Amino acid sequence: LIGNGPSGICLSYLLSGYRPYLSPEAIHPNPILHTKLEEARHLSIVDQDLEYLSEGLEGRSSNPVAVLFDTLLHPDADFGYDYPPVLHWKLEQHNYIPHIVLGKGFYSCFSMEGSMLTISFGDWMELPGLTFKEWAASKRRNIKSDRVMPEEIARYYKHYVKVMGLQKNFRDNVYITSVSRLYRGKDDEERSEVNETISTQHLEMEDEQKSLIKRNWEVRGYQRATDGSHVPFCLFAENVALATGSFDSPGRLQVEGEDFPFVLHSMSDFGAAISKGKFRGKADPVLIVGAGLTAADAVLCAHNNNIPVLHVFRRRVTDTSLIFKQLPKKLYPEYHKVYHMMCTQSHSVDCNLHSAYTSFPEHNVLSFKPEMKCVLQSASGLKKILKFSVALVLIGSHPNLFFLKDQGHSIGHHSNQPITCKGNPIEIDPYTYECTKEANLFALGPLVGDNFVRFLKGGALGIARCLAIRQKKKHELIEGGDGGGDGVP
Repeated sequence: LIGNGPSGICLSYLLSGYRPYLSPEAIHPNPILHTKLEEARHLSIVDQDLEYLSEGLEGRSSNPVAVLFDTLLHPDADFGYDYPPVLHWKLEQHNYIPHIVLGKGFYSCFSMEGSMLTISFGDWMELPGLTFKEWAASKRRNIKSDRVMPEEIARYYKHYVKVMGLQKNFRDNVYITSVSRLYRGKDDEERSEVNETISTQHLEMEDEQKSLIKRNWEVRGYQRATDGSHVPFCLFAENVALATGSFDSPGRLQVEGEDFPFVLHSMSDFGAAISKGKFRGKADPVLIVGAGLTAADAVLCAHNNNIPVLHVFRRRVTDTSLIFKQLPKKLYPEYHKVYHMMCTQSHSVDCNLHSAYTSFPEHNVLSFKPEMKCVLQSASGLKKILKFSVALVLIGSHPNLFFLKDQGHSIGHHSNQPITCKGNPIEIDPYTYECTKEANLFALGPLVGDNFVRFLKGGALGIARCLAIRQKKKHELIEGGDGGGDGVP
């Protein structure tokens, strides 16, 4: 498993032998689904037909198993109900599947700064078998609202790995440099460099054993030791699951001057600039580019630190695809405060720029100049030059799959294009999450379009079921031999 965020943790939980069953007293509010669950009450969900159970369900994910698992864990959540899960969990040691979880800094995807609340409710961020409220109570933490701070979620995940006994499978401070087949191409003679040293004896194995080796992956990388040194490693796996998320590569405008040191691309860099006192006594505002939630967080952060803002974005404020249109005002008042400013404090409302905040809807950045100026162009073609102290470009991020052949461009829905979480996710079988264009390679989470923790858990369910079936078949092959131990290893 490559990635130790919530996707990797949840998959490790299921591969460690934890199995979900329909609770004896549970009644799912969807009567058709409940009838299906009753038919095989004695079986865990992992051992049931996920396609059959998923049929007819609707939800906020395009992956049917994600919708299924979400409705079992949070029945009718999208209708505002807070029903308890209809599942209970059992640890079945005989269902353990050997695995290792490789990741960078522990849960780096949640190392956000400061006072920002998560976009999801706390219980939507939780993992199976331990509710967020139970954890908060055990730590005597006073959770004042349904939405919580990212660092609270990170602590919850860290505790989850420990209390569920998953730590032995986790290797942290690990950086992957390559994931490749032992053999490349259709012909056995097209071998990768690493296999030039394989002896002739190995190359003359039975066809079945050859095909097994062809399926194997070689994973290379290094682990950063406590003294800062790099310890290289190479390991082999029959299956690889990609759970790297989408935060690796910040989106770029690809304009002149974007590489100047005063043009930043992350909230952490902005926070560091504030901590270093870069805005102390400065009259020039921060220039924020983007109209998503991260850009809104930056506006709020600047506002809380009394830093004036110039806010530039390409869309109209009435654009229905803006994220603010999808968030209820009562639950997300701070984001609607930003949206209100975007609409009412535009540069076009009057000729004087507002002292604290000014928006520039329907504007593109043409270039950054060395004297800390930015050239903008409006939808009508009119150009403007703005002076700023620091520019912050927050236009989304993309997964970085540099460790795969051709950076993974061949496994998306659109071949030979970069993988993106919205426009070009990895193409998978909807029930096993195996890549349709690369056998024994799996993907889950944002890489397949599930950006919310609520839905990435379905990927873990699909993969765990697929691997459990294959492990069972492999054991049957071994046990079904002629007594000479000739089964496939």
